[in-house]
Amino acid sequence: MKTPVYLDYAATTPCDPRVADILMKHLTMDGNFANPASRSHMYGWQAEAAVEKARKQVASLLNADVREIVWTSGATEANNLAIKGAVEAGSNKGRHIISSAAEHKAVLDSLHYLEAQGWEVTLLKPGASGAVSPDQVEEAIRDDTVLISIMHVNNETGAISDVQNIARLAQAHDILMHIDAAQSAGKIPLDVQQIQADMISVCAHKIYGPKGIGALFVRRKPDFILPAQIHGGGHERGMRSGTLATHQIAAMGEAFEIAYQYQGAEFQHLNNLKTSFLNRVLMHPSVHVNGSVETSVPGIVNLTFRGIDGQVLLSALPMLAVSSGSACNSATVSPSHVLTAMGVPEQQALSALRFSFGRFTDQEQVDFAAENLLNVLNKLSPAA
Repeated sequence: MKTPVYLDYAATTPCDPRVADILMKHLTMDGNFANPASRSHMYGWQAEAAVEKARKQVASLLNADVREIVWTSGATEANNLAIKGAVEAGSNKGRHIISSAAEHKAVLDSLHYLEAQGWEVTLLKPGASGAVSPDQVEEAIRDDTVLISIMHVNNETGAISDVQNIARLAQAHDILMHIDAAQSAGKIPLDVQQIQADMISVCAHKIYGPKGIGALFVRRKPDFILPAQIHGGGHERGMRSGTLATHQIAAMGEAFEIAYQYQGAEFQHLNNLKTSFLNRVLMHPSVHVNGSVETSVPGIVNLTFRGIDGQVLLSALPMLAVSSGSACNSATVSPSHVLTAMGVPEQQALSALRFSFGRFTDQEQVDFAAENLLNVLNKLSPAA
């Protein structure tokens, strides 16, 4: 390999060439560049049509009504809109929120903000598999609970939580339910008719679309209006103001359309790569899987290397673009909050690396990655 093998698809994906082509066609004077809100001329009408086509493409992947798709700048904004808007809407009922200690920082930081404003937050600890169970959620429900926010697929371990049954619990107790589905949309089935959540966050850059664009599914209910968190024009049926980015929206629509068409084949492709990779690397005595292989998505593998520091290992793998679960703050290194929430000891969490595969990963790259990793482990392992 002349260049490093990219195995960090959980962080972001490259644009699919078909998506990039759509993106470029909506940028220049000879393309569809106009403001979709300009309804007094043909350019604006064409841009609006492109936006609505993309809205339909995103809705199709989710099996949703097009009127339930609200454009945002990404999953982070979608999470903020859902969580802050939901508690504002339900503040007359109570001030208690249920979530998980393994959520993405976009959710956790929003919850910390609300705690400072007087809301009470219960953070459930995931089990050894990395998932939160419906039983845990049910036990945490109180009379004053107004929102449950649980991610579908964890971004570090790939763990899949049973959001369908958690949503049923929320519905039975008349509690709003939000799902962060940034890592699951286009990877595993995400049908809003089956998963009766009120709000679901998705984005483009996790499924071969551009960065800076996402959407929030907001279920149409006669008794629920989601208050806007960004004001200035009343766009998106009053839920999210701001000039719509025609080029990014059209590209996101194309990305979701491709994912919708090839979801089954891509799942099998990634599953084959994951199986092949694990069959080789788990032969080394220092390697251990964090979470459960059986109940996680095929594109993400989180490994601990006993007795080996993760940062040292990462620096010894310059030909592999992978992710460390540790966060570097000034001169200190802290372990992944996801792994520690799962009960993984600190030293093991500090040795963890995440390998994530994608559409453009092939068997040759996986074989190279496994061989490269094993060679380095043999040099660094205390038993070597």
